[in-house]
Amino acid sequence: MSNIILVTGGARSGKSSFAESLCIKQNNRTAYIATSVAFDDEMKNRVKKHQESRPKEWKTYEIYKDIYSIIQELGENHDTVIMDCVTLMVNNLMFTSDINVDKATSEELNELESYIRDQIQKLLEVVKKTNLYFVIVTNEIGMGVVPENKLARIYGDFVGRANQQISKMSDEVYFVVSGIPMKVK
Repeated sequence: MSNIILVTGGARSGKSSFAESLCIKQNNRTAYIATSVAFDDEMKNRVKKHQESRPKEWKTYEIYKDIYSIIQELGENHDTVIMDCVTLMVNNLMFTSDINVDKATSEELNELESYIRDQIQKLLEVVKKTNLYFVIVTNEIGMGVVPENKLARIYGDFVGRANQQISKMSDEVYFVVSGIPMKVK
């Protein structure tokens, strides 16, 4: 039976380090799903720092779309999986779609969000059918001022609802603040 753990927190809160520590405690047969796309030098540097922080024996899979399609393979070769992170996955799905998010109609935005939620639902359903210890990292981005920018508001809405969707199906949820994890579920 699978065990899904959601780890959330603000930027630089220590959530990835905490999520990695959960996986290390399990075993060394860990797969790392990286949802980022290194599109500039700053992002390449961030990716490099993340790579250096985790054990060398972990196998990395770089994917942000149709992640559910590799879960069966991961389950055959790994006992533990960490996916870092939902916010980058949502970002990439938004900006690789055919919809101009900033100028989209309500109908187009609903269609895009439905697609994103479907990607998450399929992933969670496939994971539930495995014996994987599956840790998902995300950012809690809705705790500040509502952004003035429409695009940022749409992104915040999509991520917030994605986090709610994941937390409902998670066995455990942790909120990390200043490097301190707090179990909330």
